[in-house]
Amino acid sequence: MPTNDLLVLVIEDETPIRRFLRASLAAEGYRVDEAASGEEGLKKAATQPPDLVILDLGLPGVDGQDVLRRLREWLTAPILVLSARDQEKQKVEALDAGADDYLTKPFGLGELLARMRTALRHAGPKPTEGTALQVGDLRIDVAARVVTLAGEPVHLTPLEYKLLVLLMRNAGKVLTHRHLLRDVWGPHDVHENHYLRVFVATLRRKVEPDPTQPRYILTEQGVGYRFAAD
Repeated sequence: MPTNDLLVLVIEDETPIRRFLRASLAAEGYRVDEAASGEEGLKKAATQPPDLVILDLGLPGVDGQDVLRRLREWLTAPILVLSARDQEKQKVEALDAGADDYLTKPFGLGELLARMRTALRHAGPKPTEGTALQVGDLRIDVAARVVTLAGEPVHLTPLEYKLLVLLMRNAGKVLTHRHLLRDVWGPHDVHENHYLRVFVATLRRKVEPDPTQPRYILTEQGVGYRFAAD
């Protein structure tokens, strides 16, 4: 895959590693942006969505695992984790949170480049819709994690927010109970339909103009839910 138009965002707090990656990746034809903290990385990814992210887990401020989860709420580009954390549990947690691959420090440049090429080959097309979701008067700025209804802020719990983003990302599609439970609560709760009923009811009270006549979150009886596409 040609690399001359591909943007790699390096989120790493160690200056020598950032400099090494910038020089090495630039020599391979990649465009490189860098961030020294999780907060900075999230802002840069939102401003100019990268084609691939190289993410350190041991970041100051917002931890790398949190950065990974927040990026995965809207970013489809591959995320390759670089970390000194080499325990199997931490690797599994990163992969489950949405990482495409995991390299332990110290790492070899050749292996890193090979894994980048593999991740980019497997990646889907780069999205063009930006980082905002909007249907009617309901809008989500997914980078800032801000939800508004007719311009007024809507305060959601983390799970309510995750559920709403998932529904809006798939507007017009029927999402089954199992799909929603797996993606929001995890694989161990795929049969707990009562979780979903409670959260959908609460979400409707917060985002629907009339919760008794839903405009946005529609029930597909016995199957799941569909977010109205327009």
